[in-house]
Amino acid sequence: MNARITAVDTFDIRFPTSRSLDGSDAMNPDPDYSAAYLVLRTDTADAPEGHGFTFTIGRGNDVQVAALDALRPYVLGRSVDELCADPGGLHRELVGDSQLRWLGPEKGVMHMAIGAVTNAVWDLAAKRAGLPLWKLLADAEPEWLVSQVDFRYLSDELTPADALDLLRRGRVGRADREARLRADGYPAYTTSPGWLGYSDEKLTRLAKQAVADGFTQIKLKVGADLADDVRRCRTARAAVGPDVRIALDANQRWDVPEAIEWTRALAAFDPYWIEEPTSPDDVLGHAAVRRGVAPVRVATGEHVQNRIVFKQLLQAGAIDVLQLDAARVGGVNENLAILLLAAKYGVPVCPHAGGVGLCELVQHLSMFDWVALSGSTEDRAIEYVDHLHEHFRTPTVIRDGRYLAPTAPGFSAELYPAAIAAYTYPDGTFWAADRAVSTGRTPA
Repeated sequence: MNARITAVDTFDIRFPTSRSLDGSDAMNPDPDYSAAYLVLRTDTADAPEGHGFTFTIGRGNDVQVAALDALRPYVLGRSVDELCADPGGLHRELVGDSQLRWLGPEKGVMHMAIGAVTNAVWDLAAKRAGLPLWKLLADAEPEWLVSQVDFRYLSDELTPADALDLLRRGRVGRADREARLRADGYPAYTTSPGWLGYSDEKLTRLAKQAVADGFTQIKLKVGADLADDVRRCRTARAAVGPDVRIALDANQRWDVPEAIEWTRALAAFDPYWIEEPTSPDDVLGHAAVRRGVAPVRVATGEHVQNRIVFKQLLQAGAIDVLQLDAARVGGVNENLAILLLAAKYGVPVCPHAGGVGLCELVQHLSMFDWVALSGSTEDRAIEYVDHLHEHFRTPTVIRDGRYLAPTAPGFSAELYPAAIAAYTYPDGTFWAADRAVSTGRTPA
């Protein structure tokens, strides 16, 4: 019997990370890491479920969940076989809906919701295939992968023929790279020491621990106060020594002239890159910053809203490092397009992660890229932050500063039911108990 989607359950899940200043930066001083989360359920008792989410930092997560709810009618009743055979078909239908497009097009809350639904379908497809997503993608025929990519607005830089050529060339040496991935993992860097709200003592302790744990790159948040940034960069450099890379992240805090001036002021500490130095929509601004701060690299992508802006950043020579995000754009299908663009330009991809579940997701995209597309890990690393992994059934595993390849089927997106029950806002058990403490009442 052909299974069908019978329910799309959605959840507003929030974790109180603001209380320890985990995730704090110059633009987001008090983030509560959150997930607008959905589960695709079927009418077959022993069939897997598809899990997906998009990441927010607290307030507004309810708006993101409402966007997921608005997509429910597009998925209910669908054939699971057909969805898993062609996730790109649903993706194109959702992105191309004439009325939904008015809310974007292809940007913002609705586009992120489409990405979450699309990712849930890929999770379901990988589970049904019995493969982790990176392996499902790496084993897929190039022609099928090309069929999953939306080339609208890209054909001046990337055509289906270009993509097919890149994917065919990426298969050469694939078995050897897969064996190395399984044996040694994929390079990581850590942002755990560098949150802006941490004291210098905590920064020093965590930076030294990162080096002891095998990381060869850390990242610091900057942009609130130049004197503080100079002091924190000096502290971090003293903690890690001259041979460990220190990346800097301004989280869009600056105008273009300020970005150039501020980055130059920190250049004495040998920063590896400056991340999000200005608005993620300002392509030419990024290009100007890149010219003004060289040889410091420019990285961006966490808030880039779609493949078209990535195309323009590459066309303009505006970035040295492309930082795709698994939950910002329209899901796996759009990230395939972005990986193909990066491969054509030879620009290294270092995904943004850290937020709840993002490490779990992006590892699959980078591992596919190494095994079956770019064929390289040179100057590439996946961001890692040691937060909230314990809530996932198949959490990210780090060893000696490297991501170990997932072996469990799926996209590593599935939260434990207990985590959903505890952290669903506002009436999960954690939030109800927290509210009771604040009001002096006993939770119901």
